[in-house]
Amino acid sequence: MMNRRWVLDHYPQGAATADVWRLEDVPVPELMPGQILVKTQWLSLDPYMRGRISPGANYTAGVAPGGVMQGGGVGEVIASAHPAWKSGDLAESMEMGWQTHAVLNPDLPGAQATNRVPDGIPPQAALSWLGMPGLTAYVGLTEIGRPLPGDTVVVSAASGAVGQLVGQIAKLMGARVVAIAGSDEKLNYCRELGFDVALSHRDPQMAEKLAEACPRGIDVFWDNTGGHIHDTVLAQLATRARVVICGRIAVVDKPASEDIGLRASARLIVTRARVEGLVVFDWWHKRTEAFRHLKDWQAEGHIRYREDVLQGFERMPEAFLRMMSGANNGKQLVSI
Repeated sequence: MMNRRWVLDHYPQGAATADVWRLEDVPVPELMPGQILVKTQWLSLDPYMRGRISPGANYTAGVAPGGVMQGGGVGEVIASAHPAWKSGDLAESMEMGWQTHAVLNPDLPGAQATNRVPDGIPPQAALSWLGMPGLTAYVGLTEIGRPLPGDTVVVSAASGAVGQLVGQIAKLMGARVVAIAGSDEKLNYCRELGFDVALSHRDPQMAEKLAEACPRGIDVFWDNTGGHIHDTVLAQLATRARVVICGRIAVVDKPASEDIGLRASARLIVTRARVEGLVVFDWWHKRTEAFRHLKDWQAEGHIRYREDVLQGFERMPEAFLRMMSGANNGKQLVSI
């Protein structure tokens, strides 16, 4: 049996291009005791992947040239050397990688573990609202942002995989929520989800409109982007504000000198705001709690979710570039 896989050809200089990866066909290895062989059905595209194809230091090891591109996925077990897994089981794993067949070790700890896809949900939901994006939104709000009823929460990239959940959970927590996104379609979607205000980051009057929408300042800022949105919002923080730094997609392809860190330190002193970075892998122990709440909220009709699906394994680079450019609407997935 052969495995088709996307491997990193070279590190990109600036923005990634499709030739950063190349396709390879290699034999599927024999299973060792405790392993399972999974045939991929769905693969996830997430902004953290950009850091995996950079040579610089990150919060976890990246992909070296010649290595299989990292990423989460869902697939069907087609062979098992593990007593608790059998053919036909559905598995979700952050260790799937961009490949048609993956040999997995279900007993690895934390984020490396392989998990069963919960019953009663579409398989791809384990990569979206009931997967890493859902866990990210839940722990970022309940552990770091902690909005109180009546607080104002601002979310950048608000229609994306994480942002759309952040807004809906914040509303469930009693907050007033302002969306920032980049197109009329995305802004209208945020309004449909129940965001109280939706603003375009392309509007030259964004700062003035944000101030009008948040007359008492911003209590919680969920930052998925960095860049000028970050600077604009930090200038309007309320006293004791909490800032959740979740993503940097607006600046990830630019030289480090263009994103040298907080440029609103004086404002932070005045407001006594707290700024904290969020890496979801630090919170994997919260999975069970988070997913219980998310399943209940979704069953009660409080959680809606949009997915952007491309068909075909050969389109993985296209899907990555689509996500990085913001062309996707909702969670970017590829159906294999």
